[in-house]
Amino acid sequence: MPNPSRLRAAALTATAVTLSVLLAGCGGGTQEDDADLTGQKLDWKDCPAPSEAEGGGAAPSPLPDGDEWQCATMKAPLDWDDPEGDTIGLALIRAGASGEADRRIGSLVFNFGGPGGSGVTTLPAFGQDYAKLRTRYDLVSFDPRGVGRSDPVECLDDEQLDTYFQQDATPDDRAERTEFVDNTEKFNAACEKNSKKILPHVRTTDAARDMDLMRQVLGDEKLYYFGISYGTELGGVYAHLFPKHVGRAVFDAVVDPTQTAEQSSLGQAKGFQLALDNFAEDCVSKAEDCPIGDTADDVKARIARLLKDLDRKPIPGVFPRELTETAATGGIAQALYSKDFWEYLTEGLEQAYDGDGRVLMVLSDALNGRNEDGQYSNITAANVAVNCADDKPRYDTAYVERKLPEFRDASPLFGDYLAWSMLSCTDWPVAGAADHPDVGAPGAPPILVIGNTGDPATPYEGAGRMVDALGKGVGVELTYRGQGHGAYDSKNRCVQDAVHGYLLDGKVLAAGTVCS
Repeated sequence: MPNPSRLRAAALTATAVTLSVLLAGCGGGTQEDDADLTGQKLDWKDCPAPSEAEGGGAAPSPLPDGDEWQCATMKAPLDWDDPEGDTIGLALIRAGASGEADRRIGSLVFNFGGPGGSGVTTLPAFGQDYAKLRTRYDLVSFDPRGVGRSDPVECLDDEQLDTYFQQDATPDDRAERTEFVDNTEKFNAACEKNSKKILPHVRTTDAARDMDLMRQVLGDEKLYYFGISYGTELGGVYAHLFPKHVGRAVFDAVVDPTQTAEQSSLGQAKGFQLALDNFAEDCVSKAEDCPIGDTADDVKARIARLLKDLDRKPIPGVFPRELTETAATGGIAQALYSKDFWEYLTEGLEQAYDGDGRVLMVLSDALNGRNEDGQYSNITAANVAVNCADDKPRYDTAYVERKLPEFRDASPLFGDYLAWSMLSCTDWPVAGAADHPDVGAPGAPPILVIGNTGDPATPYEGAGRMVDALGKGVGVELTYRGQGHGAYDSKNRCVQDAVHGYLLDGKVLAAGTVCS
């Protein structure tokens, strides 16, 4: 199963839209030479409605000032080791700079994470949050290769995914373990059958090379970049490959580039447990009574009992599906990504205790990229494909079983869930590239690296390690003492002033600056 900490991109938008309703009642095959690709002209047009791989829905709404989003397709080599071979199409979206033409710096390219998140759907959903940056930049994002409209990885169909996500992802006995492994193998086999051509070419290094081609096609001498979550890893790899091409870059919600997949999962277990602790403390500290427990320990104990009960007997979720232990765990994890969703988590738990699993199921669906109409984006397929192409280690059942005590100690609630997710790449048809990414970028200009002390998915320590790994004089760390996944979108004035000063005016913070 996919690692929940890497599925941020489209999930927060889907959660907000779906819960508001519920609680109120390009193929490859052509050949081009490398020179032709760098000189290609993009045909910008009005954006169509999102594709099935992007999750469906309506075309992006205009910006608050009435300007329309524009979309285009950029050709890139399928195989960067054979740049004159077959090409693929990469979907791009942009909103032109809103300020005076003579003050425009260039394009600011966003990657919102995942891996597997669609930038073409996420940027317009959050575009108003970047209005200040738009005064001097075109806002640009893209669907990385294998994602959304960019030759998407395809594995299971919607009906099969419904069944897949109903499985028990925290097996308790031999029979459940066998079924879990069988389901993982079937998922991976379906990916190979349906997407064999693209699977070897979705590594983060491939996406980084795509971004450098994008920089040239957009007409920018340097890459100006805003990476969130997995987008920080992608940005770090880009800086390693092209240090002299970096203009200004912000890394927010930072992936630890020094960790293996196992170490990352263990760190996330600790991070989600910390977020759960903070959620429980927040609930019981409010003036009104906390409806899900009298003390923080009581809140967590009731959640643990709920999950145990759901393991034995699921409750009605979103018809005809049931809320299982796995779905509830995923829904809780999804809500912990942002403090804005804690109220939904409280209500979802309260309802689940009364036998109604709809809210937790909607949260779980958002994590997995499922819309109300039952249509899934390809975020799960792309997430697994990129992670397995990047990560060299492969783990088996016996290894996970030996590690379970350590994971349970890190998080009684999320430990099993994250430990068993390490089997995602078992029997994957493409070998992993490395134990961890190389982000050393000597010669690059200063990069602003923002760590959030309460981040469940990319724990705070990762920011400091990214700074060290980038190299002396490159990474500049900003600490945000807050909750949730990421800092800029928290609307914290101190954080946003720092980002604006850096991206708009080139002002580099003093290392060690703290925002509360």
